[in-house]
Amino acid sequence: MREPDRRELQQLLVRCWMTHDGAWFMSCANEFGMDAANRMNKAAIRTLAPIEVRRVMKACGVKYEGIDGFAEVRDMLDVAFQVIKGDFMEFTFDYPEENAFRWEMKRCFALEGMKMIGGYEEYECGVLYRVFCWLDSLGLDYTVEPPVEGCLMRETGKCAGTVSFTF
Repeated sequence: MREPDRRELQQLLVRCWMTHDGAWFMSCANEFGMDAANRMNKAAIRTLAPIEVRRVMKACGVKYEGIDGFAEVRDMLDVAFQVIKGDFMEFTFDYPEENAFRWEMKRCFALEGMKMIGGYEEYECGVLYRVFCWLDSLGLDYTVEPPVEGCLMRETGKCAGTVSFTF
């Protein structure tokens, strides 16, 4: 028997976590309906975000109390995505200009999961909500274009946008 290397282990943990997340969501939807599952999912994400951000920032040596500028936001996002992004998650992100973060989802693993459980039409994006909750927990001033309500991929056929920060 061989032990998985660090990358394989990280990918396994991400897959297991996302499977748990999907199973939890599906259980909530089956028991209480999609509206309640969306609300509960967002409440859980909002609770998790500050804890997750503190851990990520500690790991990359960025102080949690008071982000001084965009370089610290970039560092935090880079490390966070290294930790939580699985190879099956087909999204990219970059920094097209100072104080801006851009994302593009090629294929949404969460929305595809919703198709499997029958929640496609009512699903509200938890993926981007998680990122925005990180930013909120840091007290950052930012705008999102286009605004994300519901699911951009389902509503427009494309999930891409820009987060602009004001410091």
